[in-house]
Amino acid sequence: MINLNTKNVSKYFEDFEIGDRYIIPSRTQTSAIFSMFQCASGDNDPIHYDKEFCKKKGHPEMLAHGLQVLIQTAAGAGSFPSEVRDSLIGLIEVFGKMLKPVYREDTLYPELVIMNLIPQNTTGIIEMKALVKNQKDILVFEGYHKYLIKKKKQVKY
Repeated sequence: MINLNTKNVSKYFEDFEIGDRYIIPSRTQTSAIFSMFQCASGDNDPIHYDKEFCKKKGHPEMLAHGLQVLIQTAAGAGSFPSEVRDSLIGLIEVFGKMLKPVYREDTLYPELVIMNLIPQNTTGIIEMKALVKNQKDILVFEGYHKYLIKKKKQVKY
C-alpha cells in the first residue's frame, strides 16, 4: 500500500503494516547537487568534481559520493514525517550498500518499504528498507532505516 496521508492525523506504531511503501520524489543529480554535497561534506576528492580526472579513471562522468546517494533516501523528503508528526521519537539507525555507480545527471528514484515492526513497551521500532534506482531502473543503493515511534497511549480504567 502506498501512503498518501493528506490528513493531519498522526499515526502511531500500531497503525503501520509491513509492506507500507513511501515513494520519495525523484531527483536528478545535477552539478549543483554535486557542489552542495561537496561543500556540506568537505569531500574534495576529484572523482566527485573533476570530469577529466573521472574519464582517466574509466568513468564517463563525475561519480556521485556514496553518501550523496544515501541521503536521497531521507524520509523527510516524502510523506512519512507528516504521518508521524506526533509519534516520531527519532531516526535511530541507518545502513546502506552502494551497488552501482551514480553519475552526474543520473535521475534517482528512492523509496522506503516497511520490512519489520518491532513492538516494545511504550514504543516500537519501524525498520524500512531503503532502495534507490536510477533512470535505467537499475538498483544503485540498498539499505535500511530504523525509526523509534511511540505507541498509542493506553487508556487506564
